[in-house]
Amino acid sequence: MPPGVEHWPEPGQAVLSPALRKAGAAEGIDHRYGELAGTIQASGLDEPTEWLAYVRPRDGLSGKSPSAVVTGFGAAASGLFADGLEPGSGRMDDKSEWMFLAAVAGMVGLPGLALLLIAVRTGAHARDRRTALVAALGGRRTDRSLVALGEAGQPVLLGALLGGAVVTWAMLDDLHIPFTGYVLSSDYLRQCGWWVGLAPVAALVAVVAAVVVAELAPRRGATGTRPYSQVATAWLPRLAVLFPVMLLVAVRGPDFVGSASGQRTIIGWAGIAGTILTLPAAVSVITAAAGRVLTRQGQSRGLAGTLVAGRRTSTYPGSTARLVTGITVALIVLLQAVAWQGLFGSQSTDAQRTLDRIGRSALTVGVRGKVSDAEMTTFLNRLPDKTEAALLVGAGGGSGPMKLYGDCPALTALHLQCTAPTDRIDGVPQDPRLGELIRWTPHDALVTEVTRTDPRTLAHRAAASTEESSLVLVRRDGRVVPVAAVKQLAHEVFPRGARAGAPGEDQLTAGMPNRDQGRWSTLLGLIGVAVLTVTAGLSAMAEFLRHGKALAPLSVLTGGLRVFRASAGWSVFMPLVLAGLAGSAVAVGLADPVSTSDDAFLTRELTLSAAGTVLVIGALMWVWASMVAVRQARRWRPRGD
Repeated sequence: MPPGVEHWPEPGQAVLSPALRKAGAAEGIDHRYGELAGTIQASGLDEPTEWLAYVRPRDGLSGKSPSAVVTGFGAAASGLFADGLEPGSGRMDDKSEWMFLAAVAGMVGLPGLALLLIAVRTGAHARDRRTALVAALGGRRTDRSLVALGEAGQPVLLGALLGGAVVTWAMLDDLHIPFTGYVLSSDYLRQCGWWVGLAPVAALVAVVAAVVVAELAPRRGATGTRPYSQVATAWLPRLAVLFPVMLLVAVRGPDFVGSASGQRTIIGWAGIAGTILTLPAAVSVITAAAGRVLTRQGQSRGLAGTLVAGRRTSTYPGSTARLVTGITVALIVLLQAVAWQGLFGSQSTDAQRTLDRIGRSALTVGVRGKVSDAEMTTFLNRLPDKTEAALLVGAGGGSGPMKLYGDCPALTALHLQCTAPTDRIDGVPQDPRLGELIRWTPHDALVTEVTRTDPRTLAHRAAASTEESSLVLVRRDGRVVPVAAVKQLAHEVFPRGARAGAPGEDQLTAGMPNRDQGRWSTLLGLIGVAVLTVTAGLSAMAEFLRHGKALAPLSVLTGGLRVFRASAGWSVFMPLVLAGLAGSAVAVGLADPVSTSDDAFLTRELTLSAAGTVLVIGALMWVWASMVAVRQARRWRPRGD
């Protein structure tokens, strides 16, 4: 028995998966392959959204090529093992699993690792002083580790509990992954219950280990802070000057070599790499120049927060460069991945455009296997009301014209003349349906020979047609051809049924792996951008608070706490804003040579979502930094105030 099937279907019966029944309800899918004999259970599906059917033909199958008779499932069944037909082989039609795992590791894992490293070193200045005090009092490495664990225990345990709650939810109920259309099956997660359940525990152990290692690692100096390097900062203006050059090389450089040259890709990638290296320097130099302007504004208007932020920004441009690097790199990599994915799925995108233009007002029918003239005649005679058929033959590998065969009603339905036995169409025909049909038919020159024929000859030609031929169905009134009725008729007349769809619609199916990979790349990339923005925000916030302790006396001198909010805004929020806006703009420019004009993945919504994510997180980090700085200032102020 097939897994998930309770009993064998009888001749003329079929067993369908729940997702297939739901998707094809409007087309009467329950009766297309015969009488419905049951539903495939979840144990027999790769995942809940799989479309799968076990069909037992009413008249049986001969077992001759290209058909194969299935006699059983599992190791105990007799016969020759049929590779590619067994349940679970659907993954062979998709991208390799290592590609998906690599995307998760690169777009989410690496940003997560960066966040972990920044998190365990946040507040390192005060922690290093505490560590030195514990060591001076005779504390051992074990004592220092226990102190670090006590400090990190509450947030780490809270994170593990939240992760465990999500895992438990996913194991109890199917989890719909947003944007991708994928359903994470709870049944399959429960089959790996121990491994999945240990994931939050493993994460807890990994974070605790990172905390301990960071605590015991040797320090750079007594203060535990990185020394300020004038030499490194001096290079920033020089790198910033190279930024427009690198951007120009990336965008326009490939145009200086031939379109078929392999150097185009090398030049483009070299320009992108140079842009990634020089963009943070350009942002930091611009920020330093803005800092000098802020300093003058703060001095002239008596704005303490603006003055402090301007002084610090102009003095430490290297900090700004380090802050924006991760975000700009993530934005550029995200849009590059999405743009290349759209290029690989261009045929699927073109097919969707065709479907948007003409819908299913024209259908192409592809018969499976060989059929007789009598079966084809029966099919043509039983077509739905007002539906006409014609045969479009491509030029194939030759240089001759395409050929269109049809009787007068069919030619008239396509807005063609029927006065002469033969006719010729040069260029794009008047009827948009015929134009789309020709566009998806193999051809060299855009020339079509039209031949008037009788129904009997048309049936003979259609029965003997090859892959370069398409049986075309249109309605005389130009309305949508009833797809469900045509599919049902094909399964009733032809031994192996037929495929029926809009011109190029089969490319939608073939392009689904590229479509799905593009969706996953977008989702994982946005998550990575969000994580790196939080990482950069934490780093900026920690550095601001470390220097901000010296600002506490200003709350007394200025008579308020407004100085901390203004200084946090310029020190934390503005660098993230510049990183989000500049990174998004440059990323769009770098992706433009790769993307097509109708790219289905690289959209304005994606760019706005990426930039908006950075801005929203930046605003939240600004509010957080302001609250902590104000709280520190209030603790400093004398109790008598």
